[in-house]
Amino acid sequence: MSPKETVVAEPRLKVAYREDVTSALTTEFGYANPMQLPKPTKVVLNIGIGESLDNRNALDAALGDLTIIAGQKPIIQRAKKSISNFKLREGMQVGLSVTLRGQRMWDFLDRLINLTLPRVRDFHGISRRSFDGRGNYSIGFQEQIVFPEIDYNAIDRLRGLQVTIVTSANTDEEGRRMLELLGMPFERIEDAA
Repeated sequence: MSPKETVVAEPRLKVAYREDVTSALTTEFGYANPMQLPKPTKVVLNIGIGESLDNRNALDAALGDLTIIAGQKPIIQRAKKSISNFKLREGMQVGLSVTLRGQRMWDFLDRLINLTLPRVRDFHGISRRSFDGRGNYSIGFQEQIVFPEIDYNAIDRLRGLQVTIVTSANTDEEGRRMLELLGMPFERIEDAA
């Protein structure tokens, strides 16, 4: 091995998925082929920056926050249509988005499950109903400060953030069970009723 090569450890959550989750899902759902197993394919993080119409520094601040949280630079989303009631013109900057795949996705999911969600105030588990019908799950955060990477004293204002976990599951039940086995803290069934 040359001095420039570095060995990157496999993400802890990916190892847990491969060793524990795949066997549990196979026995539970009776998959005949390992390619049928649902797995996370990507994680998409979004921040809406509608306040950038009034405050020019809002875009830079949100860009910095999302870069710190995701570990890679976000892309700027632009308005597709003009809407006069919102003082919005086509092409204006309205949001930021990051798509995480591979190593970064597994690392982010591990931090989300084990560090971020327990830091949410009055946390009793995340909703079981935020699936889209195809096994993908979305979580909304009202403040970006729940992420441990964000320094509360360095932010200009609190911003909401949406996290979407895209899976290869065919149904919500398969996606929910896979995320439960990975350690996602869903609310208890009696709390959901």
